[in-house]
Amino acid sequence: MSKEKNSKNNSSTENNSMIKEGKEYIKKLGPGIITGVSDDDPSGIATYSQAGASYGTGLSWLAAWSYPLVSTIQEMCGRIALVTGRGLASNIKRIYSRKILFACTILLFLANTLNIGADLGAMAKAVELMIPQISFTPLVVIIGLSSLLFEIYIPYKKYAKYLKWLVITVFSYIITALIIDINWAELLHSVIIPTITFSKDQIILITAVLGTTISPYLFFWQTSQEIEEDISNGQTTIASRKGATHDEVKKMKFDIWSGMFISNLVMFFIIIVCANTLFTHGITQINTASDAALALAPLAGQWAKLLFSIGIIGTGLLAVPVLAGSTAYAISESLGKKEGLHRKFKSAKTFYWIIIISIIIGILINFVGINPVRALIYSAITNGIIAPIILVFIVGISSNKKIMGEFKNSFIQKFIGWLTIIIMGIAAIASIFYMF
Repeated sequence: MSKEKNSKNNSSTENNSMIKEGKEYIKKLGPGIITGVSDDDPSGIATYSQAGASYGTGLSWLAAWSYPLVSTIQEMCGRIALVTGRGLASNIKRIYSRKILFACTILLFLANTLNIGADLGAMAKAVELMIPQISFTPLVVIIGLSSLLFEIYIPYKKYAKYLKWLVITVFSYIITALIIDINWAELLHSVIIPTITFSKDQIILITAVLGTTISPYLFFWQTSQEIEEDISNGQTTIASRKGATHDEVKKMKFDIWSGMFISNLVMFFIIIVCANTLFTHGITQINTASDAALALAPLAGQWAKLLFSIGIIGTGLLAVPVLAGSTAYAISESLGKKEGLHRKFKSAKTFYWIIIISIIIGILINFVGINPVRALIYSAITNGIIAPIILVFIVGISSNKKIMGEFKNSFIQKFIGWLTIIIMGIAAIASIFYMF
């Protein structure tokens, strides 16, 4: 009896220790984890689902091969913020052409607003799948306005904490993969050896995947959230934020590479879930993320549909404020207006009005008959056009010794940065050629 009791006590202690370690790990994570997981927004889920449904595991290599690219770029953004004490748009404006920056921020507004619209629609559909009694129209409005009010009225520290816990929802896609049959040998081959057919549809889809994975809104959000973190710790002036320690940079790297690892891992599992269910059963067309959830039910069971739906709702709640916020940071900094979620509405009206306009238009997009797939493709291609331009600025600033000092890019970082620019540029040009 005593041994049994001791065994239970030991098991309880181990469980408590694991929970404590998990909480400590989450506490260590900051802006990078929120940025990374917001990359798996409902529009991204739809794109990854389409990749799996159309080509099976054939495009699963994108998850592995894009990981070092997007992580290195996001790390550059984090370093720029830590060293200069300024957001990305503020740094670009000080060094490069303002006209190019303004053009990019307008395109960013358009791409992000289309994304917000698609995400709100997908979240509403996912809730509708779970609770059929509630109709689509009020759901879109309620979800959109709730996201807006939370972003405006909840203090940044609390808001960031809530967003961080939403990260848990993305693990629903990994769990979904574990309840279906997967040909792991075939999958391993697809991940290691990239295959491209160079067909029109595949090139456009690859551009969409790259556009939704290496997205300009992530660049602006990452730098701005590093600044928000500093401000929340009492560093309210540029002078107090300027400069970084090796410990700060190390912590930021861990945060970003962790966030992007989770993001790309989820992308990988979404592709293989749809490859081993939809593709194998001849379902090759996915219009929205909720279509993927609905199609999974007869093939992988109601649990798969439920888990997929939960993931759509959770990532959408995480992504909508990130999309709207990144637009607001970019435009406000470009115009020299006060910005930041740490500010009250009265002291940053331009910043908050941009968030309001973005989300309101996003809500309305769902009622004007815009095809969600077409909206996502145009959004991804717009991102594909903007990204190489913004990336030139990011690589240039983070490689500049006068600005970055000892924290400038290494040769490897610079190489990966320019490689990403070339890949994104080629994909965007190829998609434009095929579409027009």
